[in-house]
Amino acid sequence: MPWAMAEPTPMPDLVRRLARFSAEFDAGQRWLYGIFLPDESAILGGLGLHPTTDEPHVVEIGYWLRADVSGQGYATEAVRAATHLPGVAEALIHCDPRNLRSAAVARRLGFRHITTLPSAAVTPSGEPRDTMVWRRGSSARFAPPTVTIERRPDGTIRLRNPTPLGTPARAVGDWLEHWAVVAPDRPFLRERAPNGEWAGPTYSEALDQVKRIATWLLRQGLSADRPVAVLSDNSPEHALLSLAAMHVGIPVAPISPAYSTQSRDFGKLKSVLDQATPGVIYAADAIRFGPALAAVGAGRNAVVVAGGAQWGELTRDLDRGRVRDHFRSIGPETIAKFLFTSGSTGSPKAVINTQAMLTAGQQARVQVWPFLAAEPPVIVDWLPWSHTFGGNHNFNLVLRNGGTLYIDGGRPVPGLFGTTVANLMSVAPTVYFNVPRGYDMLVTALRADPELRRRFLSRLQVIFYAAAALPPHLWDALTALTMETSGPPVLLASGWGSTETAPLATDCHFQAAQSGVIGLPVPGTELKLVPNGEKLEARVRGPNVTPGYWRRPDLTTSQFDEDGFYRIGDAVRLVDPSHPELGILFDGRVAEDFKLDTGTWVNVGILRVRAIAALAPVAQDIVVTGHDRPSIGFLVFPNLAACRQLAAGLGAEAPVEIVLAHPSVRCEVQLGLQRLRSEALGSSGYAAQAVLLPDPPSIDRGEITDKGYLNQRAVLDNRAAMVTALYRDDEPAVITPHPGPNDETAP
Repeated sequence: MPWAMAEPTPMPDLVRRLARFSAEFDAGQRWLYGIFLPDESAILGGLGLHPTTDEPHVVEIGYWLRADVSGQGYATEAVRAATHLPGVAEALIHCDPRNLRSAAVARRLGFRHITTLPSAAVTPSGEPRDTMVWRRGSSARFAPPTVTIERRPDGTIRLRNPTPLGTPARAVGDWLEHWAVVAPDRPFLRERAPNGEWAGPTYSEALDQVKRIATWLLRQGLSADRPVAVLSDNSPEHALLSLAAMHVGIPVAPISPAYSTQSRDFGKLKSVLDQATPGVIYAADAIRFGPALAAVGAGRNAVVVAGGAQWGELTRDLDRGRVRDHFRSIGPETIAKFLFTSGSTGSPKAVINTQAMLTAGQQARVQVWPFLAAEPPVIVDWLPWSHTFGGNHNFNLVLRNGGTLYIDGGRPVPGLFGTTVANLMSVAPTVYFNVPRGYDMLVTALRADPELRRRFLSRLQVIFYAAAALPPHLWDALTALTMETSGPPVLLASGWGSTETAPLATDCHFQAAQSGVIGLPVPGTELKLVPNGEKLEARVRGPNVTPGYWRRPDLTTSQFDEDGFYRIGDAVRLVDPSHPELGILFDGRVAEDFKLDTGTWVNVGILRVRAIAALAPVAQDIVVTGHDRPSIGFLVFPNLAACRQLAAGLGAEAPVEIVLAHPSVRCEVQLGLQRLRSEALGSSGYAAQAVLLPDPPSIDRGEITDKGYLNQRAVLDNRAAMVTALYRDDEPAVITPHPGPNDETAP
């Protein structure tokens, strides 16, 4: 403490200082307290509350103790008392990372380490030092982290939320019926109209349309054996058709639009339609989806609805009594959806999603995010409804809580992300969802545009990432950006689950100290962590878990263990085994890890995230190689926009191969490999070679989903020749941490 260097203070100066402290206290400029022994016989230290300039409702707490009384709990008790003073809803603590006792006080009292600011302060000798920033907010917006843990002799760990799950809704349609009465004129769904304005149905309009479409569906003789298949992108029509089917007990099967629009052979589309055997197939655009419909339509006993011209027929009639009777017959175990797995770990499979799965997930969500019940959410979202993240979690979060969903026609890809930026400039969300690739592009846009940044953060409560781990450099960037908001602190968090868990199994409803923390089990959900080699394999049980795979009893049996836990295939580990309330970390896919020929295990999930950060901005994504080989290698899918900027002299039309071979691009990769090697503790933590792939991942060959998640195994199998070349000494495309004959010397 620099002020202590001049102690002891002469008495006249001390009197003046105390008078100034008293005046500042009365003026509300800052509040300074002494820490005394209970009998007030001796002063032990001091504590101050300092208002922050950019967040009026937040105070920074500073504290000090005499060296001879530290470590006895006095600081903890003083800070605890300060957090209970009137008006202290949110609090910050700044401390030197080397001051372990000060950091321990913050951790012990539930503060979360949100960032470390480099060189943010100076030592008494004038040397720069880092500053840890800890934060604790009001618990009104989020449930406190709680967990019960049971450790068994065989090494198995069971985790569950001690808070019971409340009573879920009977069916998804109950939410729509409720809000159509309670808030009939509130906007439910919005999309950009041809004139550029936002348009779409209110809750009462949506319910009327749903009942009319349901009338038409009931006339088609549909059932679980002949459901509704939707091929199209997100739209109000897609939503209304899906809700109508579920309203009268007919399952809906939303299918990835990429299978129809980005595929050449339509192999996956044929596969999923063969599994679902739909009685109705819907596509919004007859021209765009025409080739797919022509390829898969022959021989199917299905009514095809393609294009807006046929939509009027679906909404023309209304049979209120018949729709009402079918709606009342729905139960929690009624099948709501056949949702196909993304194919990131194999061929898509039809996962049964019951009404109970969907409503239990949202009941758990509102219990850990209680602010949703107080303020209807507003989201701007592109995530496809053919996947559980967008279609179950995000869509149902809006519907369950009477919010408004603005359908984002953009995507986190060059040429389309500008649409997302324009939409976020138009509508300020209260909760924002995206995948890491989307946040990579968003961070760049927010940094470049102060008005977009102000607008985006103006009422944001949560930034939520899922589908893949968030690289540390994006975590740090988003943390820094959220510190600029003048409102309540923005929670930067994630959750975890799968198509089979609808999807919410764990949630990080508290501010984690690092990326990759997936929180704790939500109410009603139990995890079993089973030793599997050097990892803990996670298994899930609860009302949100699927009863199985449609028409695949063999697969259903193999995916559940003897206690009824679903084998999700992911590995996790406790952030701190002695403090389970700090949450669990995603530890990669069990099947993706491998051993080098030295017997050293490689954790692919963790290494991939570190590697993307080290090779930024060149690396868009990375596949890790090295099974039974002497060293790790990287197959790098490049960020072509960033590579073209590095190779600026080539021109915008230069072939991809020429851009990737440019010395500036290769040098950037080489520097990244050097950084990764310098940080690694052993051969499992860095790559000895890398190659930039000119061809993007193929959806037809199962290498990528339309959310951008890579199937590591499919890439390795499909590009086996490139993997072999990666380990040849004479391959000119290979880049190593050390300059080769094709590289410039890295500075």
